[in-house]
Amino acid sequence: MKQGIVLQWVSLLSIFALFPLSQTQSFDYGEALSKSLLYFESQRSGRLPHNQRVTWRHHSGLDDGLEQGVDLVGGYYDAGDNVKFGLPMAFTITMLSWGVIEYGKQIEDAGEYNHALEAIKWGTDYFIKAHTHPNVLWAEVGDGSTDHYCWQRPEDMTTSRQAYKVDENHPGSDIAGETAAAMAAAAIVFRKTNPHYSGLLLHHAQQLFEFGDKYRGKYDESIEVVKGHYTSWSGYMDELLWAALWLYKATQKEDYLNYALNNAQSLGGTTWAIKEFSWDVKYAGVQIIASMLLKEERHKQHMQILQQYRSKAEFYMCACLDRNNVANVQRTPGGLLYIRQWNNMQYASNAAFLLTTYSDYLQATHENLTCDKGQVSPQEILSFAKSQVDYILGSNPMAMSYLVGYGPKYPQRVHHRGASIDSYKKKKGFIGCTQGYDSWYGRQGPNPNVLVGALVGGPDGNDGFMDERWNYMQTEACTYNTATLVGVLAKLDRLKGDCMWLNQSLIASS
Repeated sequence: MKQGIVLQWVSLLSIFALFPLSQTQSFDYGEALSKSLLYFESQRSGRLPHNQRVTWRHHSGLDDGLEQGVDLVGGYYDAGDNVKFGLPMAFTITMLSWGVIEYGKQIEDAGEYNHALEAIKWGTDYFIKAHTHPNVLWAEVGDGSTDHYCWQRPEDMTTSRQAYKVDENHPGSDIAGETAAAMAAAAIVFRKTNPHYSGLLLHHAQQLFEFGDKYRGKYDESIEVVKGHYTSWSGYMDELLWAALWLYKATQKEDYLNYALNNAQSLGGTTWAIKEFSWDVKYAGVQIIASMLLKEERHKQHMQILQQYRSKAEFYMCACLDRNNVANVQRTPGGLLYIRQWNNMQYASNAAFLLTTYSDYLQATHENLTCDKGQVSPQEILSFAKSQVDYILGSNPMAMSYLVGYGPKYPQRVHHRGASIDSYKKKKGFIGCTQGYDSWYGRQGPNPNVLVGALVGGPDGNDGFMDERWNYMQTEACTYNTATLVGVLAKLDRLKGDCMWLNQSLIASS
């Protein structure tokens, strides 16, 4: 009994190290969590529900799929434009679901569980519609090229709503695999609250995986209009492994595990050492999920291959932590992970999630991370993940919160059509294609609508940031930037609550 009390206090003291009394800058992670989930309502396409909280948005895209004879109303706009791109949308839902799977209790404690489930279901409802036949998946609605000629609210858009699909003759293993992963992960989320829906998602996920694996090919070679917007640079092999592992987690069927084991080398799972994780490149996520299977005794028989996955997962972790002898991730002078100029924040938020999840795994198995430059404790890993979140929320040289609507200073001129034009509900006058550019795009003032919870592209490699609407590399936000923050914010909110309790206990006992 005494040993248990001692271990509990040791654990709480490690939390105290993350949130010291002398901390000069304190963040309300619960508020940031609430706002991050609100953002997904701003990105909704389709007929908005009666409980829509983002009131400056209205119904849009109500004829999507009509020309093709299919109902494609719903889903999400990916960023500041009005196109529905299936690959990043599916990745957004996979990561939202993973966040709920890992940190559902913390999200519930923060009072945001239903909002998290609503955000996921808005995406999965659309995927069910888009998967019209076992070997057909509608992968895009709208055309990025024509869409970018116009600056219109989604409620007004006059650009092409052509829909594009992948099928047996025009394969898309990457988008089929990612959508399968999203639906499998969401099936886990809804298993208790909505078992029928969970089963439906799993049925679609299994069909999509089989389709993607049987008819192999890159979706951007079948749908050429997506090139230059969401080109699948990494190919489809990572998505097939990713989907197989999520289906294994959702079904516990050995066939899916064996797929990930038997194809570990041929599909790159145990050969690619990667320094980034994104909507395009899933290898680090694949490797981390495979690594965490080692925690269970029944997987020890597969130790040899799972350890190979683990070595690559730990390369990613060590690269983020600057603990490899070579091939580390660059950082800005202010400490932000920096991968590339365009929308760099996605890589930082993704890393924060993977690091947090892996630190929990190491904590549970009483292990440290082994890097070229020595051992790293789970607490150190979590501390670094927290530093990335704190940078996002304002602990940076610009003293800028890159999560819109959070804190006293945040981007005012987000590159976003709907946010930068007066709300349709306020002014129903039609905004034409070029009228939006003439009257709204070039305005010097702040956007009339605050895109609350959006994580913008963020600063350059020297921590510099220009809050200008035309500066899309830095001021455009994407759904997949915010999606990975949800789980981490929930965990940090809960830890901060534990730390406050610890502070009070220490004061009471002194």
